[in-house]
Amino acid sequence: MEITVTLRSAPKTLALLLALLVAHRVFLAWTTPPDVGHWRSSTGRDTYTDAYDAALAAGPTPYRSVYVPTRFGTAHVVVWEPDVDHGETPVLLTPGRASGAPMWNELLPYIGNARTVYAVDAIGDAGLSAQSSPITSSTDQAQWLSETLEGLGVDSAHVVGHSFGGATSAALAVERPDLVASIALIEPAFTLVYPPPATFFWGTVILLPVPQSLKDRALAKIGGTTTEEVRQDDPVSTMIDLGSRHFSAALPTPKPLNNAQLERLSMPVYVAIADTDSLAGGEVAAERARQAIPDAIVHVWPNTTHSLPFQVPQELSAELESFWAAGSGGSVSR
Repeated sequence: MEITVTLRSAPKTLALLLALLVAHRVFLAWTTPPDVGHWRSSTGRDTYTDAYDAALAAGPTPYRSVYVPTRFGTAHVVVWEPDVDHGETPVLLTPGRASGAPMWNELLPYIGNARTVYAVDAIGDAGLSAQSSPITSSTDQAQWLSETLEGLGVDSAHVVGHSFGGATSAALAVERPDLVASIALIEPAFTLVYPPPATFFWGTVILLPVPQSLKDRALAKIGGTTTEEVRQDDPVSTMIDLGSRHFSAALPTPKPLNNAQLERLSMPVYVAIADTDSLAGGEVAAERARQAIPDAIVHVWPNTTHSLPFQVPQELSAELESFWAAGSGGSVSR
């Protein structure tokens, strides 16, 4: 299936923000140890919470919010349920850095019609979750996520992760495969290979005391767009921007999974990689997935960037539905 995509301004803005957050996390990994994530001020927290609520309201109406205690803190989960329960395996969505549950607004209308969807805010990152103990490894990441699923009463879920959420989802699949009916890795940062070197360079430029025009150029280089488009925004982009400015995240930077870990992904695996400005590693990451993950379905999406789930939500959701059906004895249509 060949799809030609024209990027909208809002997805481009999201790509810029998410790319910046990846670069920022890399920079912090070399300068500060993991601690406990926290808001820098109560005013910043309140401003972010208002933006979070506005971003969530811009998408499908959530059924309910749930707070689940874990040993690393309390996980906030937004739950959407279908009008008619057909007994389908539920979906767990894990977000990219500083993104939270509202980042899935574009995808939700297409995947929430027949099954329950759980979207979690990552513990230790911006969102409505709260961290109480340091998270220092991928094992810790898998632990709080597994405890969240168990607290929700979910025995098994189709797990979908974007960017850093892909790394967290992969950690869960390696450590607790019994909870993962299938896993979809959407532009998974640091999961298959390290990001391109240019990400580190331009990410450092953004953090230096340089003119705003140079920072805008760096943003454009990371996001694969023009400097004129850097300043456009929307409710989700506003939320992400406020989270990155007001929340001090305390999470370890993931390392790519080794071959032994990838071979342990015995459940159905789907990998979506952007063909332009991929922070997951582009074709190199796609080829590693093909070689190292047994029977993985790998799709390099044409004319997309790291913000892939916002750029092709309808097409991606159709492929995910086909992927989930194939795991139940159907076939994947491409």
